Parts: sequence; C-alpha cells; structure tokens
Amino acid sequence: MEIRRALPQDVRELLHCLKMKSKYAVLLVFVISLVIIEKENNFISRVSDRLKQSPQALAEANSTELSPAAAKNGSLASLQELDAAFSQLRSHLYNITLQLAGDPGDAGPRRHVLLMATTRTGSSFVGEFFNQQGSIFYLFEPLWHVEKTVNFLPGGASAVGSALVYRDVLKQLLLCDLYILENFISPVPEGHLTPFLFRRGSSHSLCEEPVCTPSTKKVFEKYYCKNRRCGPLNITLAAEACRRKQHVALKTVRIRQLEFLQPLVEDPRLDLRIIQLVRDPRAVLASRMVAFSGKYETWKKWASEGEAPLREEEVQRLRGNCESIRVSAELGLRRPRWLRGRYMLVRYEDVARAPLQKAREMFRFAGLPLTRQVEEWIGKNTQAPPDGNGVYSTCKNSSEQFDKWRFGMPFKLAQVVQDACGPAMRLFGYKLASSPAALANRSFSLLEEAQPAWVT
Repeated sequence: MEIRRALPQDVRELLHCLKMKSKYAVLLVFVISLVIIEKENNFISRVSDRLKQSPQALAEANSTELSPAAAKNGSLASLQELDAAFSQLRSHLYNITLQLAGDPGDAGPRRHVLLMATTRTGSSFVGEFFNQQGSIFYLFEPLWHVEKTVNFLPGGASAVGSALVYRDVLKQLLLCDLYILENFISPVPEGHLTPFLFRRGSSHSLCEEPVCTPSTKKVFEKYYCKNRRCGPLNITLAAEACRRKQHVALKTVRIRQLEFLQPLVEDPRLDLRIIQLVRDPRAVLASRMVAFSGKYETWKKWASEGEAPLREEEVQRLRGNCESIRVSAELGLRRPRWLRGRYMLVRYEDVARAPLQKAREMFRFAGLPLTRQVEEWIGKNTQAPPDGNGVYSTCKNSSEQFDKWRFGMPFKLAQVVQDACGPAMRLFGYKLASSPAALANRSFSLLEEAQPAWVT
C-alpha cells in the first residue's frame, strides 16, 4: 500500500484504467512508468539546455552556419519560455504509457503520419485524404503559430533554430500534447480555451463532439468550423480526442530539412511515416503568383512588361527553396538505415491524374486502412464543376487542373525556373521545355514516369 500511494497520479490512473489483475503485470507497468519518468526528465533537461544555447552554439552542434544577424541578436535564447511547455510532459505520462502499452480494443498499432510539403504543392488536397479517415486525428498546419512567434522575435530566428523548434513542437503534437501550442497562439489561451487556432475548420477531429462545445455568441471565432457552430476550442478536449483516435496525421509546409526529423523517426513512442509531397516548381511559382499576389509583384511586372529586371535575391530564394527540397528527397531516396520503410516521395501530378490509386499507395505505405468514406470523398472532390476550383479549394477537377498553369505562363518565366531548379526537376522527373511551343503543347508531356524507388 505504501508503494501504491507513492506512485505518481498518472500511473495510478493508468493502473485503474487497464484493470490489470496479474501482480506481475502491475509490477511491469510500474517499472516501465519509472523508466519513462526518468527518460522524460532527462529529455526535458536536454531540450531546456538546447533552447538556452546561443545561436552560435546551436549552429556548431548541427554543423550548419548561421547568419551574422542571428548570431548577433541571440534570438534563440529568447525561446526559453518553451521550458514551461516541455515541463508539461510529466503531466502526460498517462498518454505516453498508453501509447506504449496499446489499447486492447485497437485493431492495429498506432501510426503517426507526417505530410511534408511546401506552399502551393497541393498539400491541403492530399491532407484531406487523411482528414476524411474517421480513425485518424488530423491537424492542419499547427506549426503556423510557431512560425509567427519565432519570426516576430527580435531579429527572427535562423533556419537551424527554427527547424529545431519546429521539430520539438512537432514531436509533442504527434504525442497528443496539444498544450504545447499555448506557448505560440496569440492571444494566449485562457483556461485552455482559444478561438484562434489556425484553420481549425480544416480538421474534422476539432469540429466533432465532444471537442465541438456549444457556441458562445459573444466570442469572436476567427477560425471556425465549416459545417457546425462550435464554441472556442477546448485544448484539453482536443488532446483527449487525439488520444482516443487510433492514429495521428499532421500536414505542414514549414519543415524542409528531412535530416532534422531523425530523432522523431527513432523515438520508440512514435511509429512515424513521412510522405514528402513535391510539385513542378514552374506550377508552384504560377500558383504562388496568384495566391500571394502582393509578394510576387516583381515577378509579375517582369513577366508581363519586362521593364524592371528580376532582382537576384528573388532568383536565389527560388533556387534555395528548390535545393532544400531536392536535398531532403535525395536523403530519403538514399534509404539510410533510420529511414528505411518510413519515407515516401509523391508527386502532386501523379495524385491529380490518379487520386484513388495514389491514395491507396500512401495508405498502404503508412499501414492504414483506406475506408469507403475516403474513397467517396476522393470521387466527389476530384470531379468538381468549374466553380469549385478556387485558389484554396480542395475540391477540384484534378485531372484537368494539374497542368493548367503551362498555358498561361510566359516562356521566359519558365526558363528562369528551369535554370534555378534544374537539378530538382531532373530528380523528380519534370521535363524542361525548350521553346514556347513545347510549353504550351499539351501533347508534349512535362512528366516522366514515377520511379518505384520513390517508396523506400
């Protein structure tokens, strides 16, 4: 009895929940819990030390150079408020041990899926495949809040610093520790309630009972559920819903460096599958010039008028984006030991041409069942009428839309992209157009066949 009273509250709740009758089973869970507590304490200490390091120390630890501005202002040191968030790991021992022990009622092991992409690559559309699966807890761009917080720090954070923060927050989200987001949501949630979670309505799990609580008339809901009225998001209820679902999937366009995800892949609490989604960079640029018009005024003026030359930094930014995607894909396709069976490269164009087939391949890779609900959604939303093809719509006539960009893009603009992104285009099987006629000729395919090696 003395030993039982000394147990942490979460462990006693776990023992009661599992209703173990065997004294050996009770002893086993007790020992496992103590080991986990010790490991989590060590993990918290390491994360706290890492976040308190200067940017220069972080750069040396990751063998990556930081910009002089980042090293000067020490922006990462200001992230030490994350300590409080990571200290909440102890209070979630129930969740962790439940994932290790498994739920006897589950049909299979708990899977974690990360859809890794960049903006305007069709990731919202592909992410819906997982959002439509009822046993998956799906989150849409939760790192948006992290990006805003990090970028608004004095001087901003370096690419290395941002990647480290993204990775550690991502790990907690995959473990259903949604409280970590309270450190980044603005205004700060009160009593674990917030009406400001970015694109809440893009996650079915956050808009169904019991997470969907009665609406409050006096509360302004910036990001609301699409098909029903709900009150401010209760993060505690959302975290509980995450733990009840059999699987977790998350979509983000804010992680570029695949190598930073190795600790997540090797974490025994996670069974992570990474799907990297890519798209023809010419199509990506054409889409961004429409969706983010203000940011691409220089490109548009140069393409239409040719008066002002393109600034070199604009081209370099494009080249850098393509290179970061290519480097991550090459790492995945090399099949290092830690990524074997856990990485898949998918082209948006292949999904658009055969959405149901590619959905089956992705679900098979992730070890997930493809339900009739997902199949019906794909059938309904890939044969959309013309008015369903909005900039942010996930309802498109996909087979007709995926290469529509080529008929409106000036050839000189395509040439700039081909020069800047040639290595990435060749790796992903995107053919270069040699003339304006070739670019606009639909009978000339700009796609090579997908390679079987893209599933590792």
